[in-house]
Formats: sequence, structure tokens, C-alpha cells
Amino acid sequence: MSTSGSSYHHGDLRTALVSAAAEMLETGEPYSLRAVARRAGVSPAAPYRHFADRSALDAAVAVEGFTDLSACLTDALRAVPDSAGPVDMVSALGVAYVSFALRRPALFRLMFGENCGDPDGGRAQASRQLESVLTEVLSRSFPEQSSSSLTTALWGLAHGLAFLHLDGEYSTEPPAEIAKRVRAVVTAVFNMGQGLASPST
Repeated sequence: MSTSGSSYHHGDLRTALVSAAAEMLETGEPYSLRAVARRAGVSPAAPYRHFADRSALDAAVAVEGFTDLSACLTDALRAVPDSAGPVDMVSALGVAYVSFALRRPALFRLMFGENCGDPDGGRAQASRQLESVLTEVLSRSFPEQSSSSLTTALWGLAHGLAFLHLDGEYSTEPPAEIAKRVRAVVTAVFNMGQGLASPST
């Protein structure tokens, strides 16, 4: 939701501030609570009704990011045909995860740049929601495996690929080429696992 140059609706101040902060983050514009207030079209004191400081605002933006990423993963799974196998499902998740990171790099770095802090806080809850999306899919696809361990392994794979691209280890490429690489990596990992599980001859 764009907030630039417009006032917020009554009762939506917090949403307007988080949206303004996310916009500034993604455009590379440094922000403070005062700058965010200016972009949202409210008084400099208004943000303090909801956020004690910049760190609290960052946490709220991170929560929004986790929510958006979870939605992206869910949408990606809905697009996978019912006849698709586990590798296709995991590949779809991986492509969606990496694509989100590359589409919103500053937000992605903010989401994972600090630990979640309070285990009962919004940031930790949003992170657990993302993990639950992954765990649900993997537990259905691989009922014989430990869903917790498998989630950690495949989340780590997608996360590592995302940062390899973000940190320039891979050159900027069209989205189709990035998706192709992610699918190839997922397929290679699954093929390796099958080879290790096969009896030696």
C-alpha cells in the first residue's frame, strides 16, 4: 500500500508507518522515525504512538516481510499441479523464496539481519509461521522423514541460494535463469540423497 503524499485513514496509522518504512527501505532511502512520519504524511511525534524507536519499527517491517514471504510460498504451491512430485513442490518453494529475496533485497536482509528476540514477539511468531508453511508441505511429501530436520535442511538450502545471489556470488540473471538454477540445485540434492540411500554394489 503506497502512503506517499497521502494521509492515512483513521485507525490505520501503524499500517501507514510500516508501509512507508518498507517503501523507503526498498528504494534505498535511509529512514528514521521522523523521515517515515514525513513520508506517511503525519506529524513527527505520531510514530511514537506505536514504536518506541527505530528498532521497534524495523521489527514491525520484518513481520510484514515474513507475512508476505509466507504468502508468496503458499501462492507458489497453489500453482503446482496436483500430479507434481516432491521435487517439483520443493523446487517451487525454492524458486519463490529466492525470487522474493531478489525482488525485495533490503527487506529480506532486514528480516534475517537480527535474531527474533522475544520468542512471544511478533517477529518470532512471523518467523515460526514461515517455518510452519515449509514444515506442512514437507511432512506431507516426506512422511517418513523428520519434518523438523528436513525443514531446516531445505530452508537452509533456499536461504543459502538467496544470499549467494544477493551477495554477488552469482551474476545478475533473468528470473527464468535463476529459477532454472534453483530447480537444478534441488534436483541435484535429491538425486544425491537417493544415491546415498541406494545399496552399494
